[in-house]
Amino acid sequence: MTTCVRSLSLAVGLVMVSVGAGGQAAPGAQDGAKDGAQAAAAKSEVFTVGERSATAGINTEFTPTHVEFDESALSERGRRELIRDLVGEQGFAHRVLPQAAGLTLQANGNLKPGPEEYKKLIYEKGTSAGPGDRVAITALEFKGDRLVIDLNGGPYLKHRFLRHVSIMGADPAYLDGKEATGSRVVLVFEGGLPEVTAPEVKALLAPVVDFAAKKGELAYADTLPTPVKSAIASHEVLVGMNHRMVLAALGAPESKVREQNGEGRYEEWIYGHQPQTVKFVRFVGDRVSLVKIAEVGKPIAVHDQDELAGYLPPAPTREISLADRVGEGQKASAPTLLKPGEKTLETGDTQRKVQVPVDPTSAGNGSGHAPTAPAKTPDQFVAAPSVM
Repeated sequence: MTTCVRSLSLAVGLVMVSVGAGGQAAPGAQDGAKDGAQAAAAKSEVFTVGERSATAGINTEFTPTHVEFDESALSERGRRELIRDLVGEQGFAHRVLPQAAGLTLQANGNLKPGPEEYKKLIYEKGTSAGPGDRVAITALEFKGDRLVIDLNGGPYLKHRFLRHVSIMGADPAYLDGKEATGSRVVLVFEGGLPEVTAPEVKALLAPVVDFAAKKGELAYADTLPTPVKSAIASHEVLVGMNHRMVLAALGAPESKVREQNGEGRYEEWIYGHQPQTVKFVRFVGDRVSLVKIAEVGKPIAVHDQDELAGYLPPAPTREISLADRVGEGQKASAPTLLKPGEKTLETGDTQRKVQVPVDPTSAGNGSGHAPTAPAKTPDQFVAAPSVM
């Protein structure tokens, strides 16, 4: 008998709480900037996962494009050129892309779904790519007034007849272990597909994918506020930046040092070497707390105050509303293995306690022990008949 075994995915609610190792409290005499950095670092070490707060840091800002193109109908030659010039092209995601087929971009118009529905789609379907991640166009399809563009393989696996076949209890189509992890963007043109070129399609997709940037760090920097973006373009490090911002501004450091002082643990990135300018960038958690710049013939410049003009990148903090969470002043119920609706012994359930036999002779003293057999006297023992 051949049995086709299908994998059953179980939805598991996961709550993760991790407490950082550097659990020392900051001294009360420390200045506000250092206390704020340590508080942010400590806060980022404890997180839980939930629907509303898991998507709180997702950027949904959108700016329509203004790309001019020929509005005449798309020819067969234009179709072939789009397939040749677009399929295989690589860019960098300008925003978080869901692992789904729900993105519809109107040419020089808006993006659907809206901000709240966009976050919900990402939470329900998962993430295909984050801001600055490399993506590639893997398929292009023409349908009426729209271009269907698959990124990183698209959200669906290609149909294979082997998925309907089972050999010796094994599923040949799943032996490779491949899963769909891509995304799909539908580019809609009003009035039908025009004679648009590949560079024009790339420009229309700019709010979603940046094909002009040569590095992922540049695409990530474009999603940041103007002061931070200008600092990254000038290869400057500001107090308050996170690791990814520093990597976008200066790249990977030549060396790293991990130390601990009276304020807790920190990591220092070192750029340059003598006689060149040397920069020391100190991280507490995921934030730059101190920058030292040592130039030849000049005193060491020290920056220890916030320089992000009030902008704080979203910390990796998540919050979930647990089912057994109660309001202030209420008493939380104890954990139980009862199913919803089942009654306990105190509420008159049909369950009964285990009844232990009680010795009648000791029933009056309330000992509650089971009766024991009385000991036999020598006269009560009878020899068994022997068989010769």
